[in-house]
Amino acid sequence: MENPSRDITVILNLYRREHYLDEQIQALREQTVKPDEIWLWQNGDARNVSFSPEKYDLDKVFSNEFNWKYYGRFAAALLCDTEYVAMFDDDTIPGSKWLENCRNCMENGCEGILGGAGVQLNSPYYVDHKRVGWNGEPPNEEVEEVDLVGHAWFFKRDWLKYLWSERPFLWDNGEDIQFSYLAKTLGGIKTFVPPHPKNDMDLHSSVKGWKYGTDDKASSNGSLMPIGLFYHQRDMCVRHGLDNGWETVNDIAKLRD
Repeated sequence: MENPSRDITVILNLYRREHYLDEQIQALREQTVKPDEIWLWQNGDARNVSFSPEKYDLDKVFSNEFNWKYYGRFAAALLCDTEYVAMFDDDTIPGSKWLENCRNCMENGCEGILGGAGVQLNSPYYVDHKRVGWNGEPPNEEVEEVDLVGHAWFFKRDWLKYLWSERPFLWDNGEDIQFSYLAKTLGGIKTFVPPHPKNDMDLHSSVKGWKYGTDDKASSNGSLMPIGLFYHQRDMCVRHGLDNGWETVNDIAKLRD
């Protein structure tokens, strides 16, 4: 007998922001479209070694003594038995209709990797980009195609085959770039940011991103490596994609030096 139809598994990533976890889980339990399960991927770190996830009544917990950084949670996602996977960074508190927003996009003409903080590349240099999503200026009122997304993802579980079709170009950076590049190149799967209307924060992927995402634990603020190295590595990831046929929204391949 086949398993009954299941819709969404949420995977949270815990590293150094365990103080946001209560709020994050509560926001997920208040979604208008309920996830079937909530999983936690806990990366090993001396600063959260005493953290005990048992009190949160989660469905599954992956507790690691090693810091698998960005890709570990995408390995856990291979074990999901739902059509969709929703994934969140540890600084991301979604509005109550975020999962509904994503599923509506999937079912109404924008089937692709969806996310909360999108990037349209303007050149082969990652720092030269347009932001789309909760951190756009202004946030996007309509769904918009982008080259890659981060902070929050929503995608079909079966599309993970594209991410894992080749060894990550860099294990320490660029999982967001790698996923969208491979899905687009190998599967024709585009990447989109669902609407983030200013008059309905419940639809937003992150309602406290500017507060929680800019602290001293943010990787883009130099918490894991010098900022210059962080962006140099992301340039390398972009160029790796372009070298292997990645077609971006603005066709930046033809701008290469």
